[in-house]
This record gives sequence, C-alpha cells and structure tokens, in this order.
Amino acid sequence: MLKRVQKCKVKISCVPCVLLLSLSMLPVYVQAKTIMIVGDSLSAGYGITTQQGWVNLLQKRLDQQYPKQHKVVNASVSGETTSGALARLPKLLQTHRPDLVVIELGGNDGLRGQPPKMIEKNLAQLVQKSQQAKAKVVLFGMKIPPNYGTAYSKAFENNYKTVSQQYKIPLLPFFLEGVAGNKNLIQSDQIHPNAKAQPILLNNAYPSIQRHL
Repeated sequence: MLKRVQKCKVKISCVPCVLLLSLSMLPVYVQAKTIMIVGDSLSAGYGITTQQGWVNLLQKRLDQQYPKQHKVVNASVSGETTSGALARLPKLLQTHRPDLVVIELGGNDGLRGQPPKMIEKNLAQLVQKSQQAKAKVVLFGMKIPPNYGTAYSKAFENNYKTVSQQYKIPLLPFFLEGVAGNKNLIQSDQIHPNAKAQPILLNNAYPSIQRHL
C-alpha cells in the first residue's frame, strides 16, 4: 500500500514539469513598434528614389535584425520647417500612434534666418506633443553655414542641446556627420546628400533609434 502511494506522488510531481515544458513550446508574440520619422528633404529623399533613402534603408535593416517587429512611417516633407511640422504633427500622431518619433528638422528654418528662439520653441513643442502621445523621442541636431554670422550659427546649434536636456531625450549632435562638406556625397545643388551618402546617414541615425527598440 505504501509503495502505491509513493508511485502516485511521483506521477503528481511530474505534472508541473510537463505543463512547464508545454508552455515553453508556445510561440512568443512581440508587439510591433511604429517608428515615425518627422523630417525635411534629408529624410524625404530629395533628388533620389524612395528606395535609396536612409529611411527606407532603416526599414530594411530592421526587417533583417527584427523580422516583422517594426514599422517605419516616413512623415518627412521636402522643404519642411519646424512650424510646418508642428501644424501636421497632431494628425500624424493620431493616425499612426508611433512608439518612437524621430525629429529631423530645423535646417530649413536656419537657412531662412528664422529667429533661433522661435526654432527652439517649435522643437520643444514637437517633442512635448510627441511625449504627450506616449511616444519616445529622438532629436537629430543640425548645423548651418555661417551665412548669418557666427553668433546665429552657434545659437541655432545650441537649440538642439537645450531642447534635449529640457525634455531628457537623446540627441544625435549632427545628423550629416561624415557627409556635409564631402563633394562626393552631395548632389549638384551642393545641399542635399546623394544616394551614396544614404548608408552613412543610416549609420549615423541607427544607434539612437535602436536603443529604443
């Protein structure tokens, strides 16, 4: 009789093991994340095909490293300013509900000589609205030629640092690092990166994006 009881105990103790093994064999589902790029011509792919642009290359790299886990939405518009993006942002956030917003803006504002304080205010509101929509934010910094003087260029560049510190978000100091000033990587207009430059832009951007995935 005692032996029979002991056998029953052995059988019962194995039940959790079998259950645990069965659960471990179930497929694991990872919720896909949406990454929204809000930029200007640098991200819209001015002068090149959509497939050649760094944003499309980003989707391809994510598909390779994280199959079917991430979707990239390119909400960039050539010629876009911080004011224009600020007007478009609420609808973009409502439509796409991004988990991560990448802000690549300000270059056109600077080239037009817009007041640095206005640019800073717009960038801050772009970040704030994105965070209010429960999205994480990455800010891409820019630099401009000293057409309006050294003081203006410095104030322009400091905007990005100020906003990133204020809202505690990651900052890529200079998105065009390794591209700006290289004639082999710039189109004939002497402004926009060509197709050869796009993988470099992707490599510049990717670490800041990947850390949030």
